[in-house]
Amino acid sequence: MAVRKATKHSIPHTKEDCTLVGILEQVHPDSPTHGSKIALILHGTMGHKDYLFQKRLAARLPIDSFRFDFRGNHESGGRWKQGAFREDVEDLKVVVAYLRTTFGYEVDVVVGHSRGSIVGMHWMCTSEEGKYVRAYVNASGRYRMHRIYDGTEAWKEEFDTKGYHEWKVTVARKAVVARVYPSDLAEFATWDTSIVWTQFPPQADVLSIHGLLDKTVPPFDALIYARALGSRTPGTHNLHLVEDADHNFTGRQDEVVDCILEWYEARTSGSLSSGIWMTGRRGKL
Repeated sequence: MAVRKATKHSIPHTKEDCTLVGILEQVHPDSPTHGSKIALILHGTMGHKDYLFQKRLAARLPIDSFRFDFRGNHESGGRWKQGAFREDVEDLKVVVAYLRTTFGYEVDVVVGHSRGSIVGMHWMCTSEEGKYVRAYVNASGRYRMHRIYDGTEAWKEEFDTKGYHEWKVTVARKAVVARVYPSDLAEFATWDTSIVWTQFPPQADVLSIHGLLDKTVPPFDALIYARALGSRTPGTHNLHLVEDADHNFTGRQDEVVDCILEWYEARTSGSLSSGIWMTGRRGKL
């Protein structure tokens, strides 16, 4: 019996002088890939391809998957910018083109966390390939972009003295210092998420997962997505709210993976309808 295989790929960027590094996880590595379905797994701000639930999900998905570092993150080259969603969408297009031309894959599922979800939804709404994706998972996705200003009042002194805020985080066990400029926040705040109301592919089934203790993106944003994406047909929208979970689902990654897999199994069997989704094989309520 074939054993899953994970291989690292460095993809030359076609619009930026850098490479994008990702992991191809194959369920049956010896089988032909031309025409096969693949899932894309997209990380959030200052994250990477293996953090949170991403690697665990890839190891359990019943189809091949690809997860990668957006430019300026972890192993990928280029410069990270807080508000550069358009550049992230370009990165995603480069990855999709690589998977299609090199292996013949067709993107069937997209799973995005936080920023990655915003990027994935925009790609779904605006790209030719995105029109044919049949399943989307929106984990901790932000809708009201202007709320990025919440809590940034403390940065004003840095903006006035240095012109930027130094954001100190740990990425893949390494200390990273990123610079956030006022123009980055303005670009972030004006990114248009409203296109999901009119341009999101009508056939795609969507699962939104959000922690009720999320202090980065208010849980109410998940309700907005439920309203925007729940009125399409034949596509469905299911909402799963995780009690006592924060933005990154700290300590709850396995529950997130279980939820995604149960939902994906239900949609594969054709038993989905819009509504609230519960885990533990209790299905939709």
